[in-house]
Amino acid sequence: MENVDAIAAPPRAGQGGGPRRAVVLLSGGLDSATAAAWAAARGLELSALSIDYGQRHRVELDAARDVARALRIADHVVTRVDLTAFGGSALTDAAIAVPHGRSAAEIGHGIPVTYVPARNTVFLALALAMAEARAADAIVLGINAVDYSGYPDCRPEYLDAFARMATLATKAGVEGRPLEFLAPLVDLSKEAIIRLGLSLGLDYGLTTSCYDPAAGRPCGECDSCRIRAAGFAAAGAADPRLDPTRWR
Repeated sequence: MENVDAIAAPPRAGQGGGPRRAVVLLSGGLDSATAAAWAAARGLELSALSIDYGQRHRVELDAARDVARALRIADHVVTRVDLTAFGGSALTDAAIAVPHGRSAAEIGHGIPVTYVPARNTVFLALALAMAEARAADAIVLGINAVDYSGYPDCRPEYLDAFARMATLATKAGVEGRPLEFLAPLVDLSKEAIIRLGLSLGLDYGLTTSCYDPAAGRPCGECDSCRIRAAGFAAAGAADPRLDPTRWR
């Protein structure tokens, strides 16, 4: 995994000597959009993958399309994997309420009911398949293990383990062309992530983070909304998603 300070470094040449190709997991949220902008700024030729998994906050798929257009990612695949069949999460089971109004201490303790069982493993497996099909050199994702909700599949040790598995499980890997997994945000605070995105000219008004939106509007009280709000406040920036003119 790379440090975000490497943003100014030129990308490594791809298999054919041209620009590197990468698949970016694009949810439509703040982190994935920042990771995509980071990759685009490094000159990577991007394909994007978004997953419709039956999530309560399906508005994020519209946000993903908007971000892909803004970053001029022409190859954007939205595919369906119905995780509501399993349930087990407030994001995939309407009978489980999304927590509202939790304090920073509560958010930082334990694994909340918004954790979707094995979600990143499912998503990365699909990204891995797309990357091989596109002859990509890398997979980019916006996981973060600093200001986050405690999900176990957002940690660097998890991604390292998945990368080792991918080398064993793919044609590219066993032929000596393992994919690189780029997680530029994994060790950054939400403040630092937002500052990075703003420095890249990313329009955060296109992104959504809310787990429990009503008519597309962020609730402002779920864990994700609260983490986002704290990040913008720390960065000394206004969140364009909260501009009241958006919702007139």
